Amino acid sequence: MSLTQLEHAPIELHLRIQIPQGTRDRFFSFLHGAIPFYESLGGIRVRLLEDKNDEHRFIEVIEYDSQESFDRDDLRVREDPEMKSMLERWRALLERPPVVEVYRTRISSL
Repeated sequence: MSLTQLEHAPIELHLRIQIPQGTRDRFFSFLHGAIPFYESLGGIRVRLLEDKNDEHRFIEVIEYDSQESFDRDDLRVREDPEMKSMLERWRALLERPPVVEVYRTRISSL
């Protein structure tokens, strides 16, 4: 993959999280309000995967359509007061800090 192709390759951020017992409704309510804000920059899509064996474990998948979208959102995370507030509220809903993994698409649609 060339440098130009890498710059335009999708990136996925996987946030492995666990929420405390009895907080699912509050967690889902927060996400329903937060996801439109997270996606508002464009080029970002958020999905939530639930562990089939544990209804309190999830992976939040943030899909960026390019390196540029990822970089714009990274800047927002570091500098935007509204985003910082949103992330503080999100972290307060978690049992422990998230495990963060970043992936770049290398091969798609074989």
